[in-house]
Amino acid sequence: MKHRPAQGPLPSVAMHRIRPDQRHPLHDTAATRRLEHTAAARLPPHTLMQRAGLCVARLARALAPHARTFWIACGPGNNGGDGLEAAMHLRQQGLPVVVTWLGAPENAPSDALRSWQRARDAGVQFLRDAPQLGPQDLCIDALLGIGLAPGGTRPPPQDSFLALLEQLRSSPAPLLSIDLPSGLQGDTGQYAPGFAPAALSGPSAAQPAPRHTLSLLTLKPGLFTGSGRDAAGSVWLDTLGCDTVSEPPSAWLAGAPLPTRRLHASHKGSYGDVAVVGGEGLQARGMGMTGAALLAASAALHGGAGRVLVALLGAQALELDVQQPELMFRRFDALHLPQLTVVCGCGGGEAVRAILPPVLARAPRLVLDADALNAVATEPGLQTALAARVTQGLATVLTPHPLEAARLLETTTSAVQAHRLSAAQTLAARLQCVVVLKGSGSVIAAPGQTPVINPTGNARLACAGTGDVLAGLIGARLATGIDAGRAATEAVFLHGKAAEHWPTQQALVASALARSLCEFE
Repeated sequence: MKHRPAQGPLPSVAMHRIRPDQRHPLHDTAATRRLEHTAAARLPPHTLMQRAGLCVARLARALAPHARTFWIACGPGNNGGDGLEAAMHLRQQGLPVVVTWLGAPENAPSDALRSWQRARDAGVQFLRDAPQLGPQDLCIDALLGIGLAPGGTRPPPQDSFLALLEQLRSSPAPLLSIDLPSGLQGDTGQYAPGFAPAALSGPSAAQPAPRHTLSLLTLKPGLFTGSGRDAAGSVWLDTLGCDTVSEPPSAWLAGAPLPTRRLHASHKGSYGDVAVVGGEGLQARGMGMTGAALLAASAALHGGAGRVLVALLGAQALELDVQQPELMFRRFDALHLPQLTVVCGCGGGEAVRAILPPVLARAPRLVLDADALNAVATEPGLQTALAARVTQGLATVLTPHPLEAARLLETTTSAVQAHRLSAAQTLAARLQCVVVLKGSGSVIAAPGQTPVINPTGNARLACAGTGDVLAGLIGARLATGIDAGRAATEAVFLHGKAAEHWPTQQALVASALARSLCEFE
């Protein structure tokens, strides 16, 4: 074989799969580019692409040890060069490799051109169309990588490009993406215009073959939020032997909470009192929402709070929850707010507006959810009172879903989803509190701090009441006395972990989810 590559020094830290129990730094496109340029300036030419191609080839063999065909779709840029380099390695190992290359020697970047020459000289087969593949084979997406930054000027994708991308996505063979699934923006977790799959969810969405992503040099935030988790599948990281600590992270991937230990010589007062305020009665508007408050209270109870009080809003006379007699019911005016962690808004309806001023003024630890957020969004006075809490040393956590966040920011849901990290950060800065922007890869943001993306959870949480459960669990963590950011991050992690461990053949319902939380403490 001609031009057998000089490998150069190999990565000091082995390629590894990203698991949700460890905290990881995430870097956006700009930071990744800076690290790439710094590393390239310190290394011999072509070294980074050599290392990348070798890593891809190693992972490809591990993922598909019995493959009859490795099909690599290579774009015209350096992501395509990584794929060409991997093809060369696989072919030198005697494996059947087919490459579809969208580039041309006359206009390829120098590194990609060199890798194309190596692949050609190694005897790699080049075809215009995808070969016939089976589930034991492997597709490799080396089309775009990190080349789609938000707000970029790249022209709309050509039909031929989209046809090739669709072949990758619809193949029965597993799909390995190099750096990023093509079309996914690494900073946001959203597809660039024109690149989204035709059917992302619902009855018409077919179950795809397994997805894998090998992120090179850094982990990108978009792999873990928005559409990223569905697109990326299992994520692997190889830093290519480069030092990445010089760049501060753009976000963090949350790790597992530290184990909690309850002293034998403790009592219920050691773990705080949580008061759930919400659950507008049926009499008010003909839409009873008592269940939402009871779900939050149940979550606080099973999440470890010492005592849980429930103040239902409206004229209903509920004095006992026979399923959970531990809950203690109170009139709102009987609550001693300065001694409580308050979870406010779950099923609160219109009735929650009247009690928000004293709650904002007096509760030392506060979780605002659902209708409380909607009330704040429409009343500037409540927004002012909310933002002022930080000057009094009062802790606050907001738990909006994207629509509620859009109302608070006076924008659209699509705008929030297009930039989930920045939306959460903007809201946290504006209202001076911790914000949990819920969704796939929930974002936890606090004023002046690097945001955190939660790695746990699944689509089972897409059902009524799970948000109320989360609010109650945050309240329970907050009642222990830890800071609001940590309380929110730990609660979101445990909430998602409970969903991940749900029995496969059993529907997840919020009431059962709340009762299961004690298993994950």
